[in-house]
Amino acid sequence: QVQLVESGGGLVQAGGSLRLSCAASGRTFSSYGMGWFRQAPGKEREFVVAISRGGSITDYIDSVKGRFTISGDNAKNTVYLQMNSLKPEDTAVYYCAATNRLMAAMATQYDYWGQGTQVTVSI
Repeated sequence: QVQLVESGGGLVQAGGSLRLSCAASGRTFSSYGMGWFRQAPGKEREFVVAISRGGSITDYIDSVKGRFTISGDNAKNTVYLQMNSLKPEDTAVYYCAATNRLMAAMATQYDYWGQGTQVTVSI
């Protein structure tokens, strides 16, 4: 079992950057497929990006391609989401998740979730 804790959210102006962190404990994150989701007020939770167990494959939604990058640091047992060129429509609570599958893009396929971190992008 793994526990996930997100951090790094905040308020940023459009065009700015943030780096979210997802610290894993209990087990190494490299044992899992990892993903980031987001949920804006009044909307369903949305898949943002996933990285396969082992880190060789990534999958991004079209709206963040070229702006967001997922990465991991095995020594720190932490997964990161670097977000550049942020837009107001990126405003949401961002969640880190882990799946026992190799990789997944659906929230229902994830087994462990963090508590979320708020990202707000102002005009």
